[in-house]
Amino acid sequence: MTQEHGATPQEMGEDFWNERYRSKDRIWSGEPNRHLVAEVAGFEPGRALDVGSGEGADALWLAEWGWRVTAVDISSVALDRAEAHARERGAEISERLTWLRADVTRWSPPGPPFDLVTAQFMHMLPNPRARLFADLAAAVAPGGELLVVAHHPSDLETGVPRPPMPELFYEGDAVTAALAEGEWEVLVDESRPGRQTIDDVTHTVHDLVVRARRSG
Repeated sequence: MTQEHGATPQEMGEDFWNERYRSKDRIWSGEPNRHLVAEVAGFEPGRALDVGSGEGADALWLAEWGWRVTAVDISSVALDRAEAHARERGAEISERLTWLRADVTRWSPPGPPFDLVTAQFMHMLPNPRARLFADLAAAVAPGGELLVVAHHPSDLETGVPRPPMPELFYEGDAVTAALAEGEWEVLVDESRPGRQTIDDVTHTVHDLVVRARRSG
């Protein structure tokens, strides 16, 4: 849900994202997020919630590792594309996936709780972001994990092309503030460097990675 093309967060509804996805055959790389792979590979598969699932690369990766995944996105175009990718992988994979269209600024996760809740690059204004993180934390089952990945605000200071809206970017405390004291163990809260090519220019970028486990 990273802001693009100069649109304000208020303008980035279903119509915006549908047009964005229609503009190209593929918007994202088709590869799962590297931090999801690093943090979750080796976990015992269970039920997962993938929020802001886009074209489905993360959800597909989880399903291939045996997870049953509910994947949520605002764009029906993205979800149709993701579902088509799942069908290409075969029935064993596609039957593990449930695709759900929802505006996460006005939505709460369905029950029962999930063993893994993951949200990648949810860049929203502070109030809806805080509500979303609280809802995502509440959707994690005892013993389950919450994983949040985002562009780190330090990118705004290093020349990486990012929207000039600092309020859309956040550090780990924006996530951990949603975790009830005494009920969670924060396992990861850090900024990780990487390389990203934007408009044919490769930049050093930093991603916020927060992973927390709810007490069993």
